[in-house]
Amino acid sequence: MDRNLALELVRVTEAAALSCSRLMGRGDKNAADEAAVAAMRRAFEALQINGTVVIGEGERDEAPMLYIGEKVGGDSDGPELDIAVDPLEGTNLCAYGKPNALAVVAVAPRGNLLHAPDTYMRKIACGPAGKGVVHLDKSPQENLAALAKAKGVYVEDLTAIILERERHQGLIQSVRDVGARVRLISDGDVSAAIATCEPRSGIDIMFGIGGAPEGVLAAAALRCFGGEFQGRLNFRNDGERERALKMGIEDVEKTFACDELAKGDVMFAATGVTSGDMLDGVRYVRGGAQTHSVVMRSQTGTVRFIEAQHHFDRKPKYAFE
Repeated sequence: MDRNLALELVRVTEAAALSCSRLMGRGDKNAADEAAVAAMRRAFEALQINGTVVIGEGERDEAPMLYIGEKVGGDSDGPELDIAVDPLEGTNLCAYGKPNALAVVAVAPRGNLLHAPDTYMRKIACGPAGKGVVHLDKSPQENLAALAKAKGVYVEDLTAIILERERHQGLIQSVRDVGARVRLISDGDVSAAIATCEPRSGIDIMFGIGGAPEGVLAAAALRCFGGEFQGRLNFRNDGERERALKMGIEDVEKTFACDELAKGDVMFAATGVTSGDMLDGVRYVRGGAQTHSVVMRSQTGTVRFIEAQHHFDRKPKYAFE
């Protein structure tokens, strides 16, 4: 893939973030999500790619745009790419003005992003220090001990980030029992996984069960960072299991490694909607706005942070409607 495409992806996430940030704190998560989806969809038309959405807003009969299987991009003869999107990761976070809402995109050559069904996934994520050290089959206590040894710190020095859900009560207690610190979040496990790779976040490891599509996005980001991510599908019913088989997942019990969820030359971009551990949120100034984004590429490991000034009198409509 052309390395310049990575910078073009930032324009896509900026458009989504600028659009939905107008609705930050107004209590309407659906309106915020719709604004992000519409802006991101329009922004994709400016990219000279032949993309297919493999992680998106739902099946064809559930979402009007950015649905699974939709073609995006402005060049049918352009490079054929898999597209994974979450136009507003953390709809509740945006709706209620909480930290870490993001607009997110990942791309890879056709066939390199797992077509994950809309089900749950058991996940573990950490930064480069945990690569080859932690494993989904180990207990939380074993993983914390192994990670502490790899980092040269005490278990008590580690912080685990976990979605605050009833299903995680036993997990949370097991982390507390060994003395590690726990940070509970209401939503947004893509940003939580990324935070494990950002030293300033103070987050060392992520545990728990969250959405499978978000797991692919997180894996794409951690591939670029050189971090560790593993996931195993966690079905709620037989219908979800059958759907996974129909989507081409032959081994539904498989523990997927990071480079199995997101293979090849992966690019990842995200723009902050609300300020969080890694990115500042959209800030409005006279005549425009400021955005803060990150863009990464697995092939080179380059991570770029981009601060942008947007002037609405000169910017395309899709960026802020």
